[in-house]
Amino acid sequence: MLDKLNAVSQRLGPGLRQVLGNLAWLLTDQILQMAIGLLVGVWVARYLGPADFGLLNYAIAFVSLFSSVATMGLGTLVVRDIARNPDCKEDTLGTAFAIQFVGGIITLLLTVTVISVLNPKDNPNDSLTRWLVGIIAAGTIFQSFETINFWFQSQVQSKYTVVAKNSVSLLVAALRIGLIQIKAPLIAFAWLRLGEVAFAGFAFALVYQSKGNDLKLWRVSWLRGKELLRESWPLVLSGLAVFIYSKIDQIMLGSLSKTELGYYAVAVKLSEICDFLPMIIASSIFPKLANLRDKNYGEYIKKFQIYSDAMLILWLGVALPISLLAPFIVQTLYGEQYAASARVLSVYVWAQFGSNFGIARNAYFALEGQLRYGLYLTVVGSIFNIVLNYLLIPIYGAFGATVATLITYFYVIILVNFLIKELRPFGNLILNSLNLYKAASRLIGLIR
Repeated sequence: MLDKLNAVSQRLGPGLRQVLGNLAWLLTDQILQMAIGLLVGVWVARYLGPADFGLLNYAIAFVSLFSSVATMGLGTLVVRDIARNPDCKEDTLGTAFAIQFVGGIITLLLTVTVISVLNPKDNPNDSLTRWLVGIIAAGTIFQSFETINFWFQSQVQSKYTVVAKNSVSLLVAALRIGLIQIKAPLIAFAWLRLGEVAFAGFAFALVYQSKGNDLKLWRVSWLRGKELLRESWPLVLSGLAVFIYSKIDQIMLGSLSKTELGYYAVAVKLSEICDFLPMIIASSIFPKLANLRDKNYGEYIKKFQIYSDAMLILWLGVALPISLLAPFIVQTLYGEQYAASARVLSVYVWAQFGSNFGIARNAYFALEGQLRYGLYLTVVGSIFNIVLNYLLIPIYGAFGATVATLITYFYVIILVNFLIKELRPFGNLILNSLNLYKAASRLIGLIR
């Protein structure tokens, strides 16, 4: 068996072997984190109950609305620039870190201000909500250390950050179990979420230093900062719009009923359980596509077609079994108190095509210099989703939010590609992937 695997490996090109090796590390990382997160997450959800679990998710969703300000949309740009020109490493990493650090502070101040206005201090029932939001928002400051992860992604060496993240995940999982055992209050779980982001940041720094790099060599360049911000501002606004139409349903639903949000949050978490797959594929293949785009455009399009094929088959492979087994999955994991989540899960999981093709299209935008479309479409999607949620949530609750998400994703991620001339090439990639036989053949052809 090992001989056969080795023979197959030798038939692959060195670039593809590097991508697949990086994918294997990322996949191992995410599977372990998924397993830990699912096990401990289910335990936390059972302990808190639908109402408190809904409140915690409300706070997380609220902070997410502003998180694009913290990341400043720099991830794809930093990976792209360093992959193309490694000599810009110190300036790019140092500048990106500084921008994201300032962005985290702005996010904290902005989030606390908005939640205070929406939940005034003279209402004691909203005091816990304000505290939860403030504590979770503070974690965005430590997300600036994600810049280190961008470096390892650009070198297709994610195995080093995998070790760091898994170590932190195991530690935090043990601490969450400890909080349950001592019957800790809800706010303790928010503090631990902040600690998790901080621990991960310091772990990245240690790994970066241990591999012969030096954080002290990072430089903050105003010129480089202007270049990054000039290109990233559409991504910041696009990210804000994305979070609005992906999280506004939870905020609107939670404003009516935290318990109903608890049911909905369970369905969302189970639907997104494999969301790491399109993300790790993108992070591993993007540097290679960036290099190929300038050298051989025809081959670049062929590789992007295979990328699209993988996204479609991955979507079907996840959505179909989860949809059919939704009642069994919810009952087994979360118990009778979350039984209402099963109906939502059976439909919501089909909306995951939005994640798969959305990530692929963002890569296409970055490589083709069409980032402005990401902003335009997500703004339209945000407005569309808010209107649908406003109409459906009061009548159908969590199921209404599910239908609103499904319709929005179909319009913004799929249909619009055939309505805008510049996006039709990407739409054609999706159409070609719908021929499952040819899509599977192209994927199999990678190892022949």
